[in-house]
Amino acid sequence: MESGTGIAQLIRKLAASCSGAEVLRHIDPDGTESAFSWRELDRRSDQLAGALAARGLGVGDRLSLALRNSPQLVLGVFAAWKLGAAPVPVRWDLPEWELARLREVVRAPVHLGADDLTWIDATADAPVPELPDVISPHAHGICSSGSTGTPKVILTSRPAVHAPAFSTPLMQAWTPVPRPQTILVLAPMYHANGFTTLFGLFEGDRLVVMEKFDAARVVDTVERHRVTTFTATPTMLQRIADLPGIDDRDLSGLEWILQGAAPMPPTLVHRWAGLIGAERIVMAYGMTEGLGITALRADEWMTHQGSVGRPLRSTELRILDADGKDLPVGEAGDIYLRSPSYHGYEYLGGAPSLRATPDGFQTAGDVGHLDEDGYLHLLDRRVDMIISGGANIFPAEVEAALIDHPGIADVVVIGLRDPEWGRRVHALIEPADPAAPPSHDEVVAYARGRLAAYKLPKTTEFVDVIPRSAATKVNRGALVAARGG
Repeated sequence: MESGTGIAQLIRKLAASCSGAEVLRHIDPDGTESAFSWRELDRRSDQLAGALAARGLGVGDRLSLALRNSPQLVLGVFAAWKLGAAPVPVRWDLPEWELARLREVVRAPVHLGADDLTWIDATADAPVPELPDVISPHAHGICSSGSTGTPKVILTSRPAVHAPAFSTPLMQAWTPVPRPQTILVLAPMYHANGFTTLFGLFEGDRLVVMEKFDAARVVDTVERHRVTTFTATPTMLQRIADLPGIDDRDLSGLEWILQGAAPMPPTLVHRWAGLIGAERIVMAYGMTEGLGITALRADEWMTHQGSVGRPLRSTELRILDADGKDLPVGEAGDIYLRSPSYHGYEYLGGAPSLRATPDGFQTAGDVGHLDEDGYLHLLDRRVDMIISGGANIFPAEVEAALIDHPGIADVVVIGLRDPEWGRRVHALIEPADPAAPPSHDEVVAYARGRLAAYKLPKTTEFVDVIPRSAATKVNRGALVAARGG
């Protein structure tokens, strides 16, 4: 499709030119499926846009959407674009006080939550209105939170126009990708990985959207709908790989998969390389602010283990020390990125700006180093770093050392206040068998062969389940606060 076309206009063009073929399929948690064509999406989003306009939504506004992955969420996003507003999906599972605080930051004249689903569905009986041809000055916003938990909304500076680069498969950097793709959406669409799959629709791809991640249903869906790609976190990939009989399932339809959010444990890379082939796996590093991106295929990773790749799409990368000086190969420092391919962002809610150099490189606070071939190795977020006995310890490294223990299903590492060490390494462990968890000594003994002594967990805690969000992320700050800081 033509670059620079307003998204609302593009939706109308696709509805007029496409047949009644399915472009969006939704899968309920109980397995019930529903399908939509471009014509249906266009008509229904027109009707919803008319109803939202009557509630006060207009050009330059923001529409807050606290909805699960659902047809109603997609219609809400499309309706916002048709009114020249910016859709801002937010987490639906927040407690009321936290949602209220977030809504104060978003400052949307209209908010749609679970109580509005019936109202959204009822707009199907409304007349189809004549809508103005407008373009939102901001394509969308994504909610996040800083290290203090202060709500912030990352509002893209790109207007709501079609940009083919955002619909281009990342795998295209290595090999041609057959189009149209059938994209399985696993992540919640309040998260950038889930939301940005919508842009694939504008280049003819088909979406299969899961309302809730379920590893067994993922595999069933891949087989039944001949899914060609999906984006997943390491936790999602681990749960799929752990399914009984996974080696005998038909994953041959997968042309490629994208992994992000955190570095992959080495054993998990090898496991998925055995399932679908290393040349079909892309691992990427980036952030919602769109500073730039690095990536590599798993066959490259095999000779650069632990890397998150080299810069792509005109991204430039520097590793700087605390004084802003470039560091040599192999020395860890703050990761700074710059890319003209991304259109910038602004924060709502008074969140502090990211640190930047005078020439426009910015850092999200991640720490890493470059190897001699220019591949980036990500250590962790500096804000999550544990200083214990004067030594710097990155939780991600400890987690990677523990996750392969056969008695551990999931693990998160945090630093807790300690009178002797300042902070001690504390491991929260979800046992594979709750009736027979490994002992603290067994955990430490297992880690001893993989970590330096000062990085070993000094305390362990066994929990029924690691409290992950629908995007499989954890709030380390909340875990620390709940244990006394």
